[in-house]
Amino acid sequence: MKHSIRRTISAGAAALILLAAGAHGTVVAQDTGRSHQPRANGRTPPAPPPAAAAQPQKLPPRAPFTAADAAVAGVPGMPDARFWADSQTDFAKALPPQRGPWLILSTGGADGAFGAGLLNGLSAAGKRPDYAVVTGVSTGALMAPFVFAGPRYDAALQAVYTNTSAADIFEVGGTGESFLDSWPLKDLIAKQITPALPGGDDAIKLFRNILLASGSVPGAFPPVLIDVEGNGKRFAEMHADGGVGGQFFVTPPALMQSTSSYKIPADALYIVVNSGLAPEFQVVERRTPAILAQTVSMAIKADLRVLLDRAYVAAKNSGIGFNVATIPPGFNAPSRGAFDPDYMKALFKVGYDQGKSENPFASEPPAFPGSPANGMSDPQPGANR
Repeated sequence: MKHSIRRTISAGAAALILLAAGAHGTVVAQDTGRSHQPRANGRTPPAPPPAAAAQPQKLPPRAPFTAADAAVAGVPGMPDARFWADSQTDFAKALPPQRGPWLILSTGGADGAFGAGLLNGLSAAGKRPDYAVVTGVSTGALMAPFVFAGPRYDAALQAVYTNTSAADIFEVGGTGESFLDSWPLKDLIAKQITPALPGGDDAIKLFRNILLASGSVPGAFPPVLIDVEGNGKRFAEMHADGGVGGQFFVTPPALMQSTSSYKIPADALYIVVNSGLAPEFQVVERRTPAILAQTVSMAIKADLRVLLDRAYVAAKNSGIGFNVATIPPGFNAPSRGAFDPDYMKALFKVGYDQGKSENPFASEPPAFPGSPANGMSDPQPGANR
């Protein structure tokens, strides 16, 4: 049996943070006409309130606990349900008994449509490996269960990343912990992760909460509280976006250091970067949301390049193959806003075509681009904006 490895804190990135900062000004007009459709649970999202009307909710205080309590905390009744992403011991216990290729899925929000398309294209071309390990951060964590379960879930993966709109992910309005409310994403996850799955009610609830945490960018979406027990105390941990610790996950950071002698127990690494890496030219408006969005976008791309270089060196030191797929620099489909289905369909097709191509992966990280040439045309909205 295969084993997948996922961080319990993971989720969106630049797109959602941009959303959080500028939600009251732009999101309403970018719901692609679906924001007022009735939902399967009978609830119809209300019209977004004006920014001035948003009032922070008064939330109950958290149960106190110490760092020592947190260090030994576990999920009641499920002692092996977690491991710390920086724990080498926990990591070793979670590895599968057999070697095989590992698939690493990055952050990216709606740009996860690229990875979804790529995996579908690999299946269509008969070139998709049977991955021994699948890891995901952010949107990568949300698609990881579909991918790990195998190609029979390709159609479901495609549907999620081509038919989802902003109205399926969030509702504008502060929660006291965030700019937006993620109850629509919670409902969407519940429709995909049903009680038909083995494991019992508690396991299903925990799985759903982990996935919801994987879409909980701090400040944008509320964190997810997960009940744990440590040193005889019961308390709730606050889980949020794993992108704050890195845009993808291969091994605990200590094992990825250039001075480490650790050999990754895989046959090959396949890294899917759900982001453009080309630099963006933009005349940034003198507004907090615009400044924050551009800054976060630049920081994520810089982090991705550093992590790719580190993963490349680690693969070479381990004597295994390195393979990376990124959104092509030329992709520039227009986007009407966060989670625009037309934009995601276009990006899915780009990924699909790349997956079916002769060389869907590169054997080295993308080269750093040079300085922009004079007379360079203005880029269009898209993954490389």
